[in-house]
Amino acid sequence: MVKESEGMNYAPKGKPNPVVKQGEFTFAAIALDHGHIYGMCNGLIEAGAVLKSVYDPDPKKVEGFCKKFPGVIPARSEEEILADPEVKLVAGAAITGERCALGLRVMSAGKDYFTDKAPLTTLAQLEAAKAKVKETGKKYMCYYSERIHVESAVFAGQLIEEGAIGKVIQVLGTGPHRLGAAGRPDWFFRKEKYGGILCDIGSHQIEQFLFYAGVKDAKVVHSQIANYAHPQYPELDDFGDATLVGDNGATHYFRVDWFTPDGLQNWGDGRSFILGTEGFIEQRKYMQLGQKGSGGGHLYLANGKEETYYHVEGKVGYPYFGQLILDCLNRTENAMTQDHCFKAAELCVRAQIQAVKIQ
Repeated sequence: MVKESEGMNYAPKGKPNPVVKQGEFTFAAIALDHGHIYGMCNGLIEAGAVLKSVYDPDPKKVEGFCKKFPGVIPARSEEEILADPEVKLVAGAAITGERCALGLRVMSAGKDYFTDKAPLTTLAQLEAAKAKVKETGKKYMCYYSERIHVESAVFAGQLIEEGAIGKVIQVLGTGPHRLGAAGRPDWFFRKEKYGGILCDIGSHQIEQFLFYAGVKDAKVVHSQIANYAHPQYPELDDFGDATLVGDNGATHYFRVDWFTPDGLQNWGDGRSFILGTEGFIEQRKYMQLGQKGSGGGHLYLANGKEETYYHVEGKVGYPYFGQLILDCLNRTENAMTQDHCFKAAELCVRAQIQAVKIQ
């Protein structure tokens, strides 16, 4: 069912690294509209969480989910999960434009919320989410998978924290994806539903910039979108890019697109280039071009001491999920602060709103 050639079904698996005892942290899944729900659940289970139940109005989606996660209980309704006192967190991968509404219901029911990216699609949704977090004290967290579920991205963060490249002054990201239009649902091609390319897959890029460069706020200097080659889907952006400047002076440029060619071994040759005052890092996240079967996790570091290649696949792990579980239990913010999650969401929406349509 899950193909490496399809980014929408990319669900990394790591090694079990539980941070809690069996049964100490229970979660459920609601809304299976995007395949990222599998990666989200994998990460939580590997960190020791127990997946108790699942609900989606489509029985076929639930059937496929239950095959992937034997033992999970199909719920009769969303309300059944929200009323379950054992469930501490709800993971959801709803239609993008509906993710905020689900989150509001989850938090109103007294549970933390973990949503697929992009976590929301409008500034009005952002304000509603902020208000609900303030009202309930619950978490509205997001699966920014291109950083938290990629080992080279995790390792890059560790190197930066150790001072390996000095102060980060620029982050350049590329996020090409394979469209696979025939396998996409109708909502994917409706802008009101998916939010636009800068809001959608652009959210990965902006979140990484904030994290790597230590940015608390930023300005979208310029953004643009296009539909170069898919007139049959008039609401689809198949290309987008943007430039941002952070409150600490760091800059960011990213490009996202739906033009991964069929001959490429993977769904997208995602890369990241991080420039510091004392060195730089390049990530080749998912593959090495021209080397079939190379896998992901490739990182290059150059600084005043060394020039090094690291292949970190299977060596670093995904600490975000364990940190998230402990944050939910202890009401801390070690996995990701709420401000950071919402700022990334805000900036990707603003980039989309401001975008100049060039084609």
